[in-house]
Amino acid sequence: MRPFRKPFRPLVAALALVLLSVLPAAAAELTVFAAASMTDALKQIGADYEKASGDTVRFSFASSSTLARQIEAGAPVDVFVSADTQWMDYLAQRKLIDESSRVDSVGNSLVLVSGPDSGIKAVDPAKEKILPLLGKDGKIALGDPAHVPAGIYAKEALTSLGQWQDVEPRVAAADDVRAALALVERGEVPLGIVYKTDAAIARNVRIVGTFPASSHKPVVYPMAIMKGHDSEASKHFLSYVTGAQGTAVLQKFGFVPLK
Repeated sequence: MRPFRKPFRPLVAALALVLLSVLPAAAAELTVFAAASMTDALKQIGADYEKASGDTVRFSFASSSTLARQIEAGAPVDVFVSADTQWMDYLAQRKLIDESSRVDSVGNSLVLVSGPDSGIKAVDPAKEKILPLLGKDGKIALGDPAHVPAGIYAKEALTSLGQWQDVEPRVAAADDVRAALALVERGEVPLGIVYKTDAAIARNVRIVGTFPASSHKPVVYPMAIMKGHDSEASKHFLSYVTGAQGTAVLQKFGFVPLK
């Protein structure tokens, strides 16, 4: 008797294709490296995106310089969000980003903050000296100006205003902007220089002054997909962050859309 298997193989294959076409696509897992100042906003955006897409987003927050060097060393990352163009350029020069995906998303501003017991009130950094406000032994907290974007902006602003030379010996350099903010929150230093968005979510910290935008380069947050990680999930996530829903969350946390 002739076997029946062979004539039915095309039918079985066709049925398998139909079943595969109706099954939901497997959820993707994304790894996103982002500047510490983006922590709260991106955590909310990530949670919203996971609900909408079914994908999983894992974040690593630190100084842009630290993250860029980890990427250079081979860390498997899908999307990078930097707090300045310098560190995104650093990766671009090493052919580590998908240039076509790069976008400048939002901006920020630089502020002077005081601790809970400093007694310092309103200060105009463009007109008033900061050094006398630190007292005899007090320090001013900021991201390490050697590599942390917030610290680089702060040094640039203080230099522009003729105050860096006086203040430099009193700098308490932190690993990232959130670490600098924490020093002020805990009352370990009377003053700190951070982004406005960080000050807005901090406890026991008051904004006592704002640095003129003209005193430093614009604070810009470029985002990009890493080379070889241009999956549909990566593209969808980046589109979501820079789209209407993501931008609305970023604005809620104080970031300013770029025109």
